[in-house]
Amino acid sequence: MGLMQDKDRAAVQEAFAGLTRPVHLVLFTSAESGEYSDVARDLLTEVVDLHPQLSLDVVDREADAARAVELGVDKAPAIVMLGGSERADYGIRFFGVPGGYEFATLIEGIRLVGGASPVALQPATQVFLNELTAPMRLQVFATPTCPYCPRAVILAYQLALASPYISADGVEVSEFPDLGDRYAVMGVPKTVIDELVHVEGAVPEGMLLERLREALVAESAR
Repeated sequence: MGLMQDKDRAAVQEAFAGLTRPVHLVLFTSAESGEYSDVARDLLTEVVDLHPQLSLDVVDREADAARAVELGVDKAPAIVMLGGSERADYGIRFFGVPGGYEFATLIEGIRLVGGASPVALQPATQVFLNELTAPMRLQVFATPTCPYCPRAVILAYQLALASPYISADGVEVSEFPDLGDRYAVMGVPKTVIDELVHVEGAVPEGMLLERLREALVAESAR
């Protein structure tokens, strides 16, 4: 018996109907992550079977450490979304099992990378991204029971798709409690920008833009 119900499969197939380019998922697993990696593998296997544009590569993070370093993966399970026939890396990651509400994050992330969902950012945001000259990393902490978390993660994914300087990680914080402690995650969603600026809640795009500007100022003051 699969992890997805028939009605969920039908809804996901409908969501994937607009895919215009291939999406290749790379799942990094580890013995340490145990059942989480097993569940992530089974779930992604079911997902990629729903559309011919999708493919999956399962990699042991310890056994293929070089590839993990190449793709910036330092924990497992980790999902990397690569787009197009050239498997372009847009800096989009999800760490943990995308269950509960985070399943919607996975599906929408695939739709974004696969061209089924447009990147719709405000003009001021796009101007900011066009002027970036140095990398920025967004970590968005989430849990499967949080209905607001997908919105925050997807906004970060859109920023990553719109700029080669942005990378965006969705992190299922209950699977990585050490990160929750490090960044004082008391509620979700919480976005951490370059480990300098913390944003609580699923804030509007304009407010996140202000915090991105704040992070640039903080970085320049280092």
